[in-house]
Amino acid sequence: MEIFNSVFGSLASISVMNFCVCIATAIGIGLFITFMYTRHSVSSKSFTATLALLPVVVCVVILLVNGNIGAGVAVAGAFSLVRFRSAQGSAKEIAAIFLAMGAGLIVGMGYLAFAVIFAVIASIAFLVFANINFSGSKASLKKSLTVTIPETLDYTHKYELTGVKTTNMGSLFRLSYSIDLKDANCEKKLIDSVRERNGNLEVMLNRFEPAKAEL
Repeated sequence: MEIFNSVFGSLASISVMNFCVCIATAIGIGLFITFMYTRHSVSSKSFTATLALLPVVVCVVILLVNGNIGAGVAVAGAFSLVRFRSAQGSAKEIAAIFLAMGAGLIVGMGYLAFAVIFAVIASIAFLVFANINFSGSKASLKKSLTVTIPETLDYTHKYELTGVKTTNMGSLFRLSYSIDLKDANCEKKLIDSVRERNGNLEVMLNRFEPAKAEL
């Protein structure tokens, strides 16, 4: 059909059926990668939607470039510009993005079976590695402690003090610490000990969440 031919007379010979099959495969792979990623990681709705659509976008770009070196260089430059317009994410998010881009690249080259195999193996490996503690440290013992003290009570920097905030019209200080517990079962004992020192004011112990920009 003439409406599917390029007005510039492209030499590419991509049938409508092949194009639709590649798009459908890329969508399925994107949804699978997103499902596997969200099984272990909590992310924003915009990031998961982007992760699901990324293989489709890369697939279409590779299909239309189809060996044109000049167009390929232009597309690479466009993607590099988009990188500087987005927030820096965690290593896990960057790895998921590269996984989705790699799968879309394989689909765009026409190797649909290889793309499916790659997506399944890489996603399972990603999920397994995310549950393995390579650093040797007990991440579950990393906590964020928030203590409220009277303004007359002095405080020290013996532990990592991450923030100081005034509250109650400036009559109280709210201190935030990053601590490592010796035992995960001693949380109540720690809170009770702190309450004895700060006059039974508010004490809060949360899971430590490192600050990062949202993609």
